[in-house]
Amino acid sequence: MLRRRFGNLDSVGAGKASKDQFDRWRANRLRKLRNKGYLECVPSVTPDLHFLQHNHSEPSITWIGHSTFLIQLAGLNIVTDPVWARRMAFQKRLVPPGIPLSDMPSVDVVLVSHAHYDHLHVSSLRRLRGPKKLIVPAGLRKKLVIRGFTQAQELHWWEDLAFHGVKFSFVPAQHWTRRNPWDMNTSHWGGWVMQTDHGPTIYFAGDSGYFRGFKEIGRRFDIDIALLPIGAYDPEWFMSSQHVSPEEALQAFLDVKAKYFVPMHYGAFKLSDDTPAEALQRLEAERARLGIPEEKLLLLQHGETLRFDSFNSENQTKDGLDS
Repeated sequence: MLRRRFGNLDSVGAGKASKDQFDRWRANRLRKLRNKGYLECVPSVTPDLHFLQHNHSEPSITWIGHSTFLIQLAGLNIVTDPVWARRMAFQKRLVPPGIPLSDMPSVDVVLVSHAHYDHLHVSSLRRLRGPKKLIVPAGLRKKLVIRGFTQAQELHWWEDLAFHGVKFSFVPAQHWTRRNPWDMNTSHWGGWVMQTDHGPTIYFAGDSGYFRGFKEIGRRFDIDIALLPIGAYDPEWFMSSQHVSPEEALQAFLDVKAKYFVPMHYGAFKLSDDTPAEALQRLEAERARLGIPEEKLLLLQHGETLRFDSFNSENQTKDGLDS
């Protein structure tokens, strides 16, 4: 029986590298990594566990690391792309997760952008406490149900689901996915937009190359906070179809017309040839070149919480934005 294979807009074949291309990258990577240091990693702060474990009213965003966030919205505890793994393949995690798994509050919703191992770690998902309703891309539910996660619901691009006062919309990305040699692109990939009647609209981009879909997302939603990837882009001749560079991430921020930009997908794992310091240097240089105000770029440390003391839904401003 043939299995459905998902694809990108404009039929971009992200992830389809030839053996020669992969061998070239692997050889160059071994040489480059020997000459690169990772001493300048993203710092960590002690998380405000008392606030996070007792907060049921104030919107907040806490970076755990890579693409994993704890988002508190409309009284829900929402986790994106759950990964507390100590290593990814043969590479040890660069810094510990911002919140230890054992200290996480009860989780109401888990959003998965796609099934790559650095975005979906089944052991981490299993150990999270709480009812854990899973909202996942089309094609992924069956794989999770087989592993015992029966509270999974899947969506296609542009579909949405309302749950306890939050509307979750699945939006396109340019990427690919695979967990074994036989399931290439048998589930989809994308980002999530979270909306409430009285709170910020948050866009979690997941993993993506730069594509025209960012502008369409900006046309359909009034986004306040965009969580966008900036790492795993080097070498760009190999990675550009699947991962934005820091410069492209800033263009995506402008495309989706968000008010604030929180970078992610860097500083936790060695997934490609770039380093956290390089990604941040390029991001800052491009921000300055484009004239984007410094206050629009919110760099979180691992374990740091972005809090919203008040939110004016009429003019979409943050009177009490504080990190």
